[in-house]
Amino acid sequence: MRFRIRKLSTQIFLAQLVILTASMAVGFVLFAQNARAQLDIEYQSRAAAIGQTVAGIPLVRGCMAEAGPSCPDTLQGIAEATRTQTGAAYVVLIDMNRVRHTHPNTALIGVRIEEPIVVKDGKVHLGIDSGFTGVTANARVPLYGPGGALAGEVSVGIRESSVSSELLGQLPSYALWFVVALVLGALASWALAAWMKRRTFGLELDEIVRLLQEREATLHGIREGVIAIDPGGRVSVVNDEAQRLLGLPPVPARRLLTELIPPGRLLEVLTDPTSGEDEIVITDDLVLVVNRMPVTLAGHAHGSVVTLRDRTEVEGLTSELAGERSLTESMRAQQHEFSNRMHAIAGLLELGRPADALQYVSEIRGTTADLDETLRSHFAAPQIIGLMLGKAAEANERGIDLVITSQTNLGRAPGRVQALTTILGNLIDNAFDAVGGTPPPRRVEVTVVDDAADLTVIVSDSGPGVPANAAPHIFRDGYTTKHGSLVRHGGLGLALVHSTVTKLGGSISVSGPPGATFTVTLPRAAESDPNQER
Repeated sequence: MRFRIRKLSTQIFLAQLVILTASMAVGFVLFAQNARAQLDIEYQSRAAAIGQTVAGIPLVRGCMAEAGPSCPDTLQGIAEATRTQTGAAYVVLIDMNRVRHTHPNTALIGVRIEEPIVVKDGKVHLGIDSGFTGVTANARVPLYGPGGALAGEVSVGIRESSVSSELLGQLPSYALWFVVALVLGALASWALAAWMKRRTFGLELDEIVRLLQEREATLHGIREGVIAIDPGGRVSVVNDEAQRLLGLPPVPARRLLTELIPPGRLLEVLTDPTSGEDEIVITDDLVLVVNRMPVTLAGHAHGSVVTLRDRTEVEGLTSELAGERSLTESMRAQQHEFSNRMHAIAGLLELGRPADALQYVSEIRGTTADLDETLRSHFAAPQIIGLMLGKAAEANERGIDLVITSQTNLGRAPGRVQALTTILGNLIDNAFDAVGGTPPPRRVEVTVVDDAADLTVIVSDSGPGVPANAAPHIFRDGYTTKHGSLVRHGGLGLALVHSTVTKLGGSISVSGPPGATFTVTLPRAAESDPNQER
């Protein structure tokens, strides 16, 4: 079974140690080679100095220029004495005819050398020579006679074994420095491994890999949008759903949120560190639920994580449910009123006054029939009729006079019923809230005109109107002018209406005082309900 080291710090330390050891070994070999080359040059220079010394002896110069009877013994004696005193391997004097006049091996004296005289150029020649005495650091020095003419050369060699011995004597001190450097490098590697261990919060490599795999699977597998934002406000992580919901570019990572999202409430919620949970944000296309949570690791702030949920379908269903609830509330109110009326009729009959009971029944039938007939004559869509019945019941309970104007004429409006429910429901609720705090009479008028060009919805009230300084902001998500018990929709109603109208390619405006009149115009071409398409 193969042994495997799991700790990240140990792996880093061992890897660094192996790299340092290999680097030091290679460096030491290269250094040794360089030191050997330097010693070769040094010993060749030493041989040249010996040769120049011999070449400068007057007796040697004279004998090499004009050979006398005692010259052979004299030259050999000088060469051998010099060799012995300097530790050279040989000191050989050679004339211009390539004949040796001295040599450690006397048998080679008087024998011609094979190579040519190289000092004819008057320069000292250095090199490595493999000759009778072995491998040597060699120098060849020109030798001039008393008259200045070139008389020959002096060849001096120092054994390479001497060079090697000196190198071996120097290497231990250099090796000690390399060992010290290796120890220091190992300590630095250990410190680096410990630092990286802390930076990865003590996680090992396989744990980091597993976390990355789980993160990728989680981010791209969930239906919610997720964005991670670093302390500098840059996007560090974003999943596919968040890109879709926010309309981000394909590569949003490492970019500032302010570069990706235009100014508005959405950007404010994403960047505001005080934002709470389940913030409702309405964009031009979607209704989003935003949660922003700070991230703290090891006592340090690491930005925040934002989750986004698409609530557009829920809002559409909520609008539709509001219409159904309004119809239910209307029926409940009518049932309650019906019970009271039945008690009144029964009382009249028990009192023996059938004529009064009949008259009362006729009055009741006329009032109820008038409301039903008014709604059915102006609206063809059953959902809108149900919505208006509910709003009429609510208006009756709150002491508000809800008026459907005579200009109202709405067909079945296929494909736009849910959008109209959202628009009418929120505008009427907003009007009820506006007049709820005013003294009687309280009046809300609704006009819906569906003609060949476009569809127009007008809702006006007798309330205090929209303040002049608030008019530019009332359709912004989260903005409200209501206070106290009148705050029922948290600034979302008009923003939702504006978003719905915008998606249908229409327009919305407000005028007043006196009162407030909201006018919505939808083009005839906008036959598809964006809420139903999703």
